[in-house]
Amino acid sequence: MVVYVLRRLFLLIPVLVGVSVVSFALLQLVPGDPALILAGEEATEEVLVRIRQEYGLNRPLPIQFLAYLRHAVVGDLGISIQSRQPVATLLAQRFPFTLKLAFLAILVSATLGVVAGIVAATHRNSSLDIAALLGSLVGISLPIFWLGLLAILIFSVKLRWLPSGGTGTLAHLLLPALVLGAASSAVIARTTRASMLEVLRQDYVRTARAKGVSDRLVVYRHALGNAMIPILTVFGLEFGYNLGGAVLTETVFSLPGVGRLIVEGIFARDYPVVQGALLVVATTFVLVNLLTDVAYAFFDPRIRYD
Repeated sequence: MVVYVLRRLFLLIPVLVGVSVVSFALLQLVPGDPALILAGEEATEEVLVRIRQEYGLNRPLPIQFLAYLRHAVVGDLGISIQSRQPVATLLAQRFPFTLKLAFLAILVSATLGVVAGIVAATHRNSSLDIAALLGSLVGISLPIFWLGLLAILIFSVKLRWLPSGGTGTLAHLLLPALVLGAASSAVIARTTRASMLEVLRQDYVRTARAKGVSDRLVVYRHALGNAMIPILTVFGLEFGYNLGGAVLTETVFSLPGVGRLIVEGIFARDYPVVQGALLVVATTFVLVNLLTDVAYAFFDPRIRYD
């Protein structure tokens, strides 16, 4: 197990280098001059040259990228062009909120998705099964930004059940978490249904039923545990999706997370902020998937990592 974890951590290095290359290249394709945005339209050429020299924007692109990598290795993600604060400090302030939102979203989506998937599998071809499949199709199809605006209109403006913004209490995060986790719950429901149907066909399930074991015990004690491995895989992937979806969710609900910081950085051409945020998000995604792989052994003792 230890060797497997160390090997996976070593493979994290090329992944992060690849993320850095892609993010750096894409940011260079975005039109606009960071120095001009920072100094303003009335700035003289002398001021622009000084700003470019201060942030290293006048150097060749390969030199800029190598310098960024050299500093990132030791934890220095650079200085924000817009706020002039260390990027690491900005991320330390914003990232815990995004993590909290992503975890709450995956908790909500896992609960709804697993329950809906079990109900659909145990009532195959019934109206409940059809309703669950239609609901999952709708959940996957709706764009996050549109669903967020619709949720604000219904639950905040019309019904006044939940606040549309703020971060003070759990109630402030519930609506964004529901919106962010809508697509994830649909994917988890479909995966749970397919996995449960496959397990319920196994001989040991038929044997348990033949011995008079109640359907509830068959489903929750015998079937669900063996169906969890593909569902766990989806959990890890959907957590990464939630981190990416936070960009739109935090923007719609005006939440102070990394997603909104990325959007602000893109509009301000704040390259260090965007690159640093993407690097942290990618690292978190890989580590969560590593934990998901390790969790396989808990649900299936036959799995060993040598």
